[in-house]
Amino acid sequence: HKDFCVDELNQNQLETERKERTKSDLIAKIEQLESKIDELSKAIETLKAEIAEMQVQLKRAGEDREKENKEFQQTVADQRETQKLLKAALSILGEFYGKQKAAELAQLKQEPAGPAPPPGFEEYKKSAASGGVMSQIEQIISDAKAMEAETIRSEEDAQKAYEDFVKETNRSIEAKSKDITDKSEVKASAEADLVETKESKEATMLELEQLSTYNAELHTSCDFVMKNFDLRQTARDEEVEALKQAKAILSGANFEGFLQGA
Repeated sequence: HKDFCVDELNQNQLETERKERTKSDLIAKIEQLESKIDELSKAIETLKAEIAEMQVQLKRAGEDREKENKEFQQTVADQRETQKLLKAALSILGEFYGKQKAAELAQLKQEPAGPAPPPGFEEYKKSAASGGVMSQIEQIISDAKAMEAETIRSEEDAQKAYEDFVKETNRSIEAKSKDITDKSEVKASAEADLVETKESKEATMLELEQLSTYNAELHTSCDFVMKNFDLRQTARDEEVEALKQAKAILSGANFEGFLQGA
């Protein structure tokens, strides 16, 4: 019985120490998994917030682009209308000044001779007046065309910048969305691992409880045996020795009686 008790107590101690190490490892793993899940959750929320902000920026950029395009359309329409009106005015003035010049030439031919103005003086004055007005109109038309061309170039640049922004932002949103998917998969795996690890920890705790209960039972059953084994062994040895001595004494008495009888 002593050997059984010694073996069982030693085995119980070894198993308990092994399970305690397992429990410590599981607790550390649970802490790591919980930290990992927390970090992944925060990272996913950050990515979602960044995507939401990018979508807001896309919406604003689209609204701004639409507004700018309407202003562009209006500006170009105004410049073209201005050019149209000025060209019409230039044509009318051209006809008017042309007729006026012809009438003046005809009148000069009919007027009696008299002191004549300096050669070309009167014609120069009228020609300069008509030419000055028409030159101004032509300059305005030229400026309107230049403004229209500049407006178109600016619109093309703005449209290209908007399209590049949309492409880049959509690429970024796509990359972040994929990152969310990847992190969500890792998080789901970690959560499943966490559940399994917690279950293993609970099972280990139950085994430790059972080992502790068995240890108590062993001590209840074996402590008396272990403490009194040496005493009982000594007593048994003494009993055996006493029996040997008694046997020897008895054997010696019989032999002496036999001798006396002879």
